[in-house]
Amino acid sequence: NSSQSHFINIFLSYLTSTMTDRFDCYYCRDNLHGKKYVKKDDKHVCTKCFDKLCANTCAECRRPIGADAKELHHKNRYWHEDCFRCAKCYKPLASEPFSARDDGKIMCGKCGSREDGNRCQGCYKVVMPGSQNVEYKNKVWHEECFTCFECKQPIRTQSFLTKGDDIYCAPCHEKKFAKKCFHCKQPITSGGISYQDQPWHSECFVCQTCRKPLAGARFTSHENNVYCVDCYKTDVAKKCHGCKNPITGFGHGTNVVNYEGYSWHEYCFNCKKCSLSLANKRFVINGDHIYCPDCAKKL
Repeated sequence: NSSQSHFINIFLSYLTSTMTDRFDCYYCRDNLHGKKYVKKDDKHVCTKCFDKLCANTCAECRRPIGADAKELHHKNRYWHEDCFRCAKCYKPLASEPFSARDDGKIMCGKCGSREDGNRCQGCYKVVMPGSQNVEYKNKVWHEECFTCFECKQPIRTQSFLTKGDDIYCAPCHEKKFAKKCFHCKQPITSGGISYQDQPWHSECFVCQTCRKPLAGARFTSHENNVYCVDCYKTDVAKKCHGCKNPITGFGHGTNVVNYEGYSWHEYCFNCKKCSLSLANKRFVINGDHIYCPDCAKKL
């Protein structure tokens, strides 16, 4: 992260020896009496040895910062005073506020603000203050870059929805992700009813015949259509060949016997003469009636 800081001037003390005893450079052992020297880490060093052996390297020009140069220091990095400039506009920053970026560049306040400003999540360019932009979940886009992932058109003032990190306009999200009604095959945008693991619009889940809403009511289905009990009995259900009433599958006697295109309630499938139940037994048909084998022999 960029950090705002004021620079630290390091002024090396140049001392002139007035001592009368032997006073030598730590490195070359030249006598320092009456000469300019630098005290470095408690060592006394002549300016020549300092420039050659002790001087820090300028972070900008990569040349040594000599004893006679003014040195600027920030976070273990050093500059000549003239090298301490904005990397963008080259403005001298020796007495100005600045920002130090992660890539090592030094910038003036204005350039640093522009460089570190919010970047568009679409084009990754800086979103300048006052420009038309969109903010969502602490991220920012240029208005023209805030586009639908599917149709690529700018969202602008439309409503939008998200899927993971992708943004969709409402029509594209509906088309791509919304469940389709089992009856009308159109997307279900809100609410809906589930029947046999299939989604339905509430307005589609009605009796095929009388259009009565079936949510919360008794109903049955036939060939992908749903019917209320009354309409199913009247219009759809087979009629028992015995009692002539609808075979609905509701309530008592849900089992059905089918034979040669005719159907019976299981409880109606009895011998016409002795009333013996013939379900799962041998029987004889004579006209519209059924008989057990014994009664059939007596006819």
